[in-house]
Amino acid sequence: MKKLLIILPIFLALTLSGCSSASSGASAKTKQYSSNHDLNGQASWYGNAYHGKLTASGETYNMRAYTAAHKTLPFGTIVRVTNTANNKSVDVKINDRGPFVKGRVIDLSLVAFNKIGDSSKGLAPIKIDILDDSNTFRYKH
Repeated sequence: MKKLLIILPIFLALTLSGCSSASSGASAKTKQYSSNHDLNGQASWYGNAYHGKLTASGETYNMRAYTAAHKTLPFGTIVRVTNTANNKSVDVKINDRGPFVKGRVIDLSLVAFNKIGDSSKGLAPIKIDILDDSNTFRYKH
């Protein structure tokens, strides 16, 4: 009985620690991306001037879709962008390249930016968490 009282807590701790890492869903590829890409800084947005035009991935840009441009993350990567000033977040798919202004790490579609900040201000301090990299692609034809 005494052995059972010692083994049971160890077994439960191992089981629970296994569940917590499995629920994160982070693949080895995601962990590598997280360590090799700029995921903190300023977010900006883009809208009317690009609406209906092709993105770098070959998809048509829609300022009302939850998409974003990042300099290096693979197209199709799903990320969570969190405004560090107000803790609001939005999940978006990377389908374009940019921004190309120093200090900015992601350009959000208009609708996505409005979920986390005020588009009239133009910028928001953010952090990026990679959620899903299982459907990445080079470009669409």
